[in-house]
Amino acid sequence: MYNQTAFGGMLQDIVELTSIVLRPEPLDEEIERRCKQAWEQAPCPECGETAIQSGDGSPRVWCTNCRYVFSYTRNTPFEGRTLSPGEIVIAFVLYADTLLSIHQITQLFEAVYDTVHSTIREVEAAFQRGFYLVWERIQHTIDGPTQIDETGHKCSGYKRQTPPRDGLSRGGSGEGGRSRWEGAPGDTMTLIGACRDVLRVLRAEPGAQPEELKPALDEVEILSGKLDEVWHDGWRGYAPLVYKNEQTVVHSEEFVTDDGVHINQVECLWSLVNPWLQKFRGLSKPGLEQSVRTYGFVRTLNLAGAPLHGLLDCFVVNVFR
Repeated sequence: MYNQTAFGGMLQDIVELTSIVLRPEPLDEEIERRCKQAWEQAPCPECGETAIQSGDGSPRVWCTNCRYVFSYTRNTPFEGRTLSPGEIVIAFVLYADTLLSIHQITQLFEAVYDTVHSTIREVEAAFQRGFYLVWERIQHTIDGPTQIDETGHKCSGYKRQTPPRDGLSRGGSGEGGRSRWEGAPGDTMTLIGACRDVLRVLRAEPGAQPEELKPALDEVEILSGKLDEVWHDGWRGYAPLVYKNEQTVVHSEEFVTDDGVHINQVECLWSLVNPWLQKFRGLSKPGLEQSVRTYGFVRTLNLAGAPLHGLLDCFVVNVFR
């Protein structure tokens, strides 16, 4: 039986005709250069002195103090991978900035699904660790109010578990392939989106309670400065969150008040993130939390006009760990 996905099913045919050829070499060179530059400012993993040097044409860097030699990929998500650094970045960009699934991305590389999946997930975690430091260095201006909104999302409670779940016993489809079990009420999460100018913060939390909503606003405050004004839709869950200047828009009456108060930025975020999440065909709770944060951070880099170097630096700053 010829089994292809509804979206991207012809991608493999195009790859086999060599109509798409990936050239990761320029990225490999740029990643090596930026990693070596970072190591020259980082302390030596062995003696702790800032005395590391590197040379052109060599994958090694060394400490002039203790003579310790190691690879420039040490402490980065590129260390010990089957894929080259350039291939890893290409795979991550296709994952985070397109509607291609990891299965479809795998077709572009000479690697098995598990290799590409585990690499993307670990690189994704490194990207989130490095984003905060890189964001501080990006030249951007953030002003205006912070808009916040919440929406429900059902998780796949048995995603990636062995043995695979039985679709019929879990209320799913009896047809072949993985069914989408939407789970019990306890398998729902709340997505909280907070938008301020070019900044987009997206979090997945266990419930729509004030204690779960506050971390998203705290993160905006960390990344963009003190919140002077917050706009929301007047939902009762926001009541305990007291800010200096709060403005509400009641959607049962209007979507934009006479004073211009609205949460259109977050509503736009939902319309964009929902198709992106659907490509996973179900996410576990940890998977959803990691994925939505990646989407928010990548969208923030795009809106701020950050060059590709900004993304690469999110990986490179891990050398300082």
